Amino acid sequence: MGTGRTDDGHGRLGSALSGVAVAVGCVLFLGGFIWGAVVYQPYTVPTDSMTPTVRVGERVLAERIDGDEVRRGDIVVFRDSQWGDMPMVKRVVGVGGDKVACCGDGGKLTVNGTAIDEPYLQKKGPASGKTFSATVPQGQLFLLGDERMGSLDSRVHLEDPGQGSVPRSAVEARLDAVAWPLDGGLLERPEGFEALPGGISRIGPVQLIVGVIVTGALLIFGGAAYGPLAKRLSGRKRGASGGGGRKATAGVG
Repeated sequence: MGTGRTDDGHGRLGSALSGVAVAVGCVLFLGGFIWGAVVYQPYTVPTDSMTPTVRVGERVLAERIDGDEVRRGDIVVFRDSQWGDMPMVKRVVGVGGDKVACCGDGGKLTVNGTAIDEPYLQKKGPASGKTFSATVPQGQLFLLGDERMGSLDSRVHLEDPGQGSVPRSAVEARLDAVAWPLDGGLLERPEGFEALPGGISRIGPVQLIVGVIVTGALLIFGGAAYGPLAKRLSGRKRGASGGGGRKATAGVG
């Protein structure tokens, strides 16, 4: 009668489950990468204008979004001909209808008269090295770098049409996380803009995607490792059961 075991010593059920684990793991692992490629655009930060939030040369994951989804506080990748028609990374501090100015009480940036806490700025002191005031046209965005002393941002373009703002349609993606170096982590949304109309955005599915990929990798590894481990353990059990010795019996002459 059958014993429910395969020739190599591990159970048929275990073999079937390990095969399923590998198959599901492959689906999750590859699916996670495909999902990430569809949702996110990897990007290398070209300048230090967003220091210390993201530094020059760092690899970031930017979620592909429509410009209408942008909220104050978001760090976006955009392209505008008046800025050189190349991908740039800045933080949105004002949207259509906002009056953005600096500096208010305590040297803070103000949006519609509300002082904004900006803990991400590199240096203490005024939120801008020079005073300015701009009213953002509807459908436009006002952008500043976190390194306010050296960033070439909307302040440089105040004399351009739109007072330094760019159209929402210029936005290509929104930064969610630093992919390299690995200790970069998620780019949390600043709470300073949360009380303003429209609030702040939420981080995209980057954590879920990473979780899917990691789960897939663990299933592949675990399923592939089951067979060799089961075979080794089965071999040890057979060796133990056959190595105990038999009791000697006296011959009968």
